Amino acid sequence: MKKLFTLCLIHQDQKILLGLKKRGFGAGYWNGFGGKIKEGESLEDATEREVEEEISVKVDNFEKVGILDFEFQGDSQILQVHIFKTANFSGAPEESEEMRPQWFDVSEIPFEKMWPDDKYW
Repeated sequence: MKKLFTLCLIHQDQKILLGLKKRGFGAGYWNGFGGKIKEGESLEDATEREVEEEISVKVDNFEKVGILDFEFQGDSQILQVHIFKTANFSGAPEESEEMRPQWFDVSEIPFEKMWPDDKYW
């Protein structure tokens, strides 16, 4: 059985908004915004909730752009991540207990401080 997650990438012009994960799974890595889906919650609702919890912005007009299955060595659990992207949000990104947001030029994405496979997708 797969565990479902969401990931939202906010991209405007030649900039992408990433968050430095400050605690928990993935701490120390830059990533998009998202997380676990609560029981009874749609993927879209989970995406909106997670982005708002992590950086205090509301996303809209986001579109699903992919699904990735991740398997970690020594762990048989498959993590299925539903990936969304948008250029539309309201509010100003703010740091939370979990994430510190920062805009990057797409030519300067910090792949060396991200999950090793991020550079491939």
